[in-house]
Amino acid sequence: MRRVLTGFTLIELAIVLVVIGLLLGGVLKGQELIESARVRNIISQMDSIKAAYYAFQDKYQAAPGDYPGVLAHANLSGIANAQVGGNGDGVVQDTPLARETLLAWVHLSRANLITGSYQAAGSLPERAGEWPRNPYNATLQLQYDADFADSGGMARLNLKTGNQVPAKVLAEIDRKVDDGRANSGNFRFSAYDGGGGAPVEARCYDIRTGLWRAAVNESNCGAAALF
Repeated sequence: MRRVLTGFTLIELAIVLVVIGLLLGGVLKGQELIESARVRNIISQMDSIKAAYYAFQDKYQAAPGDYPGVLAHANLSGIANAQVGGNGDGVVQDTPLARETLLAWVHLSRANLITGSYQAAGSLPERAGEWPRNPYNATLQLQYDADFADSGGMARLNLKTGNQVPAKVLAEIDRKVDDGRANSGNFRFSAYDGGGGAPVEARCYDIRTGLWRAAVNESNCGAAALF
């Protein structure tokens, strides 16, 4: 008795391949949409914090975090005591006596300039895990320092995105808001560790050209927006 062999026809195989292609295309498109949303999120987050900083400075004639505790206690709602403040030297910078980089979030939130309810007892903020985070769950930092690419040791006030951000995302942000290079302009690579390990400079951008390594897309990178 002759055995009849059956299988897929060319048309059926073509349909299967088309369906697989559509599924893969949908997944890739979905990833692109998520990535674009995170780019917009980080840009919006940075812009809103910068605006809040300038608004605080304009209203209180001081920098948040550096604002002396006596004035903070008198002028900001919910400040526990006159110790919740910085040294008033005009820059946001940690000292042995006060964590001004963390107190900045306390002052900004108590001035109703950013969302969140950050608190401090004495000069030390409470619940350190509650500070603003990027979409990848790493903490942001506002500080006067030189922790950014090609700083030449010259400190500037800067707002760090936090780490754990893919190089491809930072490259797109840089193209949108600055010059597209990680070692120049007002948006640069930063090795700040906001949780999970500090980014490695050579993995995140090409030191010779300054271009972000978007093709390699190192997952643990970070940047600083200079004021």
